[in-house]
Amino acid sequence: MSARPRVLIFSTAYEPFIGGAEIAIKEITNKLDDYDFDLITPRFKRSLPKKETIGRVNVYRVGWGSNFDKWWLAFWGHKLASQLHKKNNYQIMWAMMASFGGLSAVRFKRKNESVPLLLTLQEGDDLVKLEGKVKILGRWWRDIFNLADHVQCISGYLAQWAKKQGVPEDKISIVPNGVDIDKFYFKNEEYNGEEVRLVTTSRLVYKNGLDLVIRALPLLPANIKFYIAGTGPEENSLKSLAKDLKVVDKIKWLGFIEYDKLPELLHQSTIFVRPSRTEGLGNSFLEAMSCGVSVVATCVGGIADFLVDRETGFVCQSENPQSIADSIKFIVGKDNQDLVAEVRQGAREMVEERYSWKHVTGQMDNIFESLL
Repeated sequence: MSARPRVLIFSTAYEPFIGGAEIAIKEITNKLDDYDFDLITPRFKRSLPKKETIGRVNVYRVGWGSNFDKWWLAFWGHKLASQLHKKNNYQIMWAMMASFGGLSAVRFKRKNESVPLLLTLQEGDDLVKLEGKVKILGRWWRDIFNLADHVQCISGYLAQWAKKQGVPEDKISIVPNGVDIDKFYFKNEEYNGEEVRLVTTSRLVYKNGLDLVIRALPLLPANIKFYIAGTGPEENSLKSLAKDLKVVDKIKWLGFIEYDKLPELLHQSTIFVRPSRTEGLGNSFLEAMSCGVSVVATCVGGIADFLVDRETGFVCQSENPQSIADSIKFIVGKDNQDLVAEVRQGAREMVEERYSWKHVTGQMDNIFESLL
C-alpha cells in the first residue's frame, strides 16, 4: 500500500457526467500527485463499470444504473466506504457539495470521527429553494455542515451561506474553481462589424436567465445572432418564446457541446451573455474571459467575485432585457472598441492571476496539509 496520504471522495456525479464540480475534482487530483484518491459516485448507467481508474482516481460506482442511484449513494455509500477504509486507511474524506455525496460522507463520518471531513460547496442553484427541499432530511443534511472539519467554498457568496448554516468562520476557505488557461487561450480579435455572435454555454434552466436574452433580441440589430450551447428542461418554453417574439431566425440551438470543444466555440464568438438569476460562481464566464470574449452578466451570487463593470466585463441589470441590449450595443459600438479591448485584456489577466488551475491547486494543497 502507498505511503502517500489517501483521500476518499464522495461525489454525486463523476465522469462521464461533467460539470464544474467534476472538472474541479479531475484537475485537482491530477495535479496533487503527493496524494492517492478513491471516489464513490452513483452509477447512473448500466453500461458504466462498477470500478475503473480515471486519471489518478479510482472510481467506485454504486447502484444499478438509474437516476435512483444517487439515493443509493446517500443511504448506502458509507457501507462501501467502510469496506475501502479497512483496506486503505483514509487520512481525509472529501465531500463534493452538500448533496447526495455529502449525505453519504456524513454517515461515514459518524462511524469514523477521527478522519477529517472536507466539504466543498459548489452549489449554483437558488439556495433558498434548496434549503426548502432538504428540510425533510433534517439533522442528516445539517450535519454535512456540522461535522465538516473544513469547508471550502468556490465563492464569497457560498462562504456567506456556509456561515448561515452555522460553520465557524475559521473553518471556511474561499478557493474557486479554476480555468485551463492553455486550453481556453486568449484570442485577441476585435469586432469586425459583420455578424455579432452572442453565445452562452449553460443548462437551459430558469436560473440562467436565457429567456431575458431572447426578450432582448428584438431590441438589437439584425446582424446579432444568439448561439445557445446546452440542453435542459426550459428548452421548449424558450423556443416557444422565440417564436412568439418572432426571433427564431436570430437563434442557433447548438445542443450539448463536449467540454473539449468549448474553446473553439468561444473563439468564434463576440460576446458571452448570461443574465443569471443566481450563481454559485460561474466557470462559464471565466472560460469566456480567458478566451478574450466580452462578457455580459448580472452581478449576482459568486459572479460578484470576478465581474467588475467595464474592468473585467459588462454588468447588466437583473430581469431587464433593455439593459442586456444596451450592454451588447455598447460592446459593438465603433467608438467603444479601445475600452472593450482593455476590458477583455483585463479579464484575461485576472483569470491568469486568480483562476488558473495551478493557483487553485496550490490553495487546495494547503487545505489538505492543514487537515493532515
